[in-house]
Amino acid sequence: MFDSFQDAVSEPLERPNYHEDFRRFYEGGIRFLNKLERGQHFKERGFASWEAFSSGEWERAVSLVEEKRELYARQFDKAARLGILERRLRVVEFPVTPYVQWELHVLRLRVELGDNIRVMDARKIADVEKARPVPEVVILGDVVMYEVVYDGDGNAAGANRFTDPEVIGDVSAGFNALYERGEDFFAFFDREIAPLAPPVVG
Repeated sequence: MFDSFQDAVSEPLERPNYHEDFRRFYEGGIRFLNKLERGQHFKERGFASWEAFSSGEWERAVSLVEEKRELYARQFDKAARLGILERRLRVVEFPVTPYVQWELHVLRLRVELGDNIRVMDARKIADVEKARPVPEVVILGDVVMYEVVYDGDGNAAGANRFTDPEVIGDVSAGFNALYERGEDFFAFFDREIAPLAPPVVG
């Protein structure tokens, strides 16, 4: 699973170019978007909820997630108009990191609005990750795939673009297999995330 990914040829894109490239393909007739999210520590500067979280204001951070409701609703309406099925698989390590604890509150809102998100306990894919973690990728139909790239501080820095149909097909097959094994978002959230005390951010 994902065997072809490590040796595949890609083109690096800086963040502004990645966003422009993404929009071009997204609006160009793709049928689906699949996102495999593996990292456990990221920074999302400019997102008010994340800024509050990073400052240790947990209750405020959770309440500020609601500010994204209208934006996310518009995104899902656009996907529906374009006929795009969007799915995301969020891999979670234990103990849950403060970032992932926060992010799953954001994802909960997205699921409430209709996003198709499943969760995978990282311990359940140890067999798949014997050599390396599963890739952090966004797959747009069968035409393009992006490996999201982050700088040393956890900030989004761009992406590596893949266009080889065989590589995209292989990674898509891996995503589909793991997505089917993933757990219902709310079942996971209610059991593993809701009972947690506010995270300590240091």
